Amino acid sequence: MDTMPTSARASGHRSSVRRSARLAVGVAAVAVLAGTGLAAPSQAVGSGPGTDPTTTAPAAVRDACAAAARDEVRCLAEVRVDATARQAGRDATAATRRALAAQRVGSPAASGAAAVLPPGYGARALRSAYALPASSSRATVAVVIAGDVPNAEADLAVYRRTYGLPACTSATGCFRKVNQAGRAAPLPVADPGWALEGSMDVQMVSAACPTCRILLVEGDDPSFEALAAATETARRLGATVASHSYGADESPFVMPFTAAYRPAPMINVASSGDFGFTTAGYPAVLPSVVAVGGTTLRRSATATRGWTERVWSGAGSGCSAYFAKPAFQKDRNCQMRTVADISAVADPQTGVAVYDSYENPFGLEPGWIVLGGTSASAPLVAGMIGAADAGSTYRTGMAYRRTAFVNDVVGGSNGFCGRDYLCTGLPGYDAPSGVGTPNGLRVFTG
Repeated sequence: MDTMPTSARASGHRSSVRRSARLAVGVAAVAVLAGTGLAAPSQAVGSGPGTDPTTTAPAAVRDACAAAARDEVRCLAEVRVDATARQAGRDATAATRRALAAQRVGSPAASGAAAVLPPGYGARALRSAYALPASSSRATVAVVIAGDVPNAEADLAVYRRTYGLPACTSATGCFRKVNQAGRAAPLPVADPGWALEGSMDVQMVSAACPTCRILLVEGDDPSFEALAAATETARRLGATVASHSYGADESPFVMPFTAAYRPAPMINVASSGDFGFTTAGYPAVLPSVVAVGGTTLRRSATATRGWTERVWSGAGSGCSAYFAKPAFQKDRNCQMRTVADISAVADPQTGVAVYDSYENPFGLEPGWIVLGGTSASAPLVAGMIGAADAGSTYRTGMAYRRTAFVNDVVGGSNGFCGRDYLCTGLPGYDAPSGVGTPNGLRVFTG
């Protein structure tokens, strides 16, 4: 699989006249759609990948964010840029716009005009895969990122409408976007890669918990200091769960900022990383944080569950060199903290559908895009904790005591470790997938 990083983060800030014009069209379409009464498509929206983006060969994948400086983190979104996924995204985006046009003229075909499902797993598929029940939780789930997500609310409206989820807007108090100090303005400068990350995060939280409130807290930049400040703001503003889809190698440089990720009264959920079995990633390595690994998720006609999962080859796992082993971990080959604790789908080859109308680093058309990485699995799990209304009571080690309510992930590897559990999907606990993936919400309660 090609995981070549982007060459430069700053290049995304500059756009040509042609790209700006295309972007303006996309944003206008989103704004109109968000303000209409467009009904969700009548077909089985979100029941599967839709226009299946799977290819016979590994698809082309790129990192949304460039490598970070020593005192910074990078976002961990992985983007499908292959021709198959791009065409499927264009088809679905065109169908969404046709549905909008039909609705505007009062056509009876309005509900059927968007029958081309977006590529990647949608909300209903993800809820099926993890047996998520209906929830009425109104918990506040925070998404902590760096930089502004300019079209976050409008893109979220398209995602939720497409998959039949209730509206979540700033007007109703369901959605709120603030800077790292907790104020509505000024917002930080937008970075295209981080903005794409932010779109995925709020949409994955929505998929897992359609009734949760969403608080988007935007750090000034991707520094350890800014994101620690944003995390403190999320706690101060009442979030009970916070999702962190970013990471850096653990090192002495992170030590001054670890207190921001303390577990009470807000539980922090972080991506384990997208670079396989390697140096443990921060903040996922903190014993106070729920570290979320990644899997490859596929439908199965023969599995009782209807789905199968294997360890994703990119899922981050590692043995800490700095942080002591918490009491809830009993694995024997790592004397310090082991990453990860739990997992969910992350492989971009079996990725998730995300609607993003802002400029992206790859020249992809605004609209439906297939994304992955543990940037997908962390907000999914954060949303599940929110749906269980367990943010104030859930603790990092609870899943280790609730293994009757997980799907054991067996098979697959994320590196070379002599087939040890630190890099191999084995029965029971293994580092890339933790105790497994959620089977309902009971793993987060009790």
